[in-house]
Amino acid sequence: MNITDVRIRKINEEGKMKAIVSVTFEDAFVVHDIKIIEGQNGLFVAMPSRKVAEGDYRDIAHPINSETRNQLQDRIFEEYEKVKLEIQIHEQEESIQSEVLEEEVDQED
Repeated sequence: MNITDVRIRKINEEGKMKAIVSVTFEDAFVVHDIKIIEGQNGLFVAMPSRKVAEGDYRDIAHPINSETRNQLQDRIFEEYEKVKLEIQIHEQEESIQSEVLEEEVDQED
């Protein structure tokens, strides 16, 4: 099954949950609420789940083999890193623009 789109819908700098992701397969089927979690051994992908009667959580949708899981994780992490880099670049550009404006104001005084 071909992954045709990965969208990072929300990024959190703080806490263990780092992002919420939607993944589209074959331009025909989408899975929402996939989470990127920071665990003791690094980042991992948590599939959407719901709480069952016993208080445990059960995946609503998930890969059924390790090859598909690895492909999914790789694409999600690739997009996550790309979006994080874009945010960092944007923040740096805003910071530089702010410094330039401050210098211009100082020069006018």
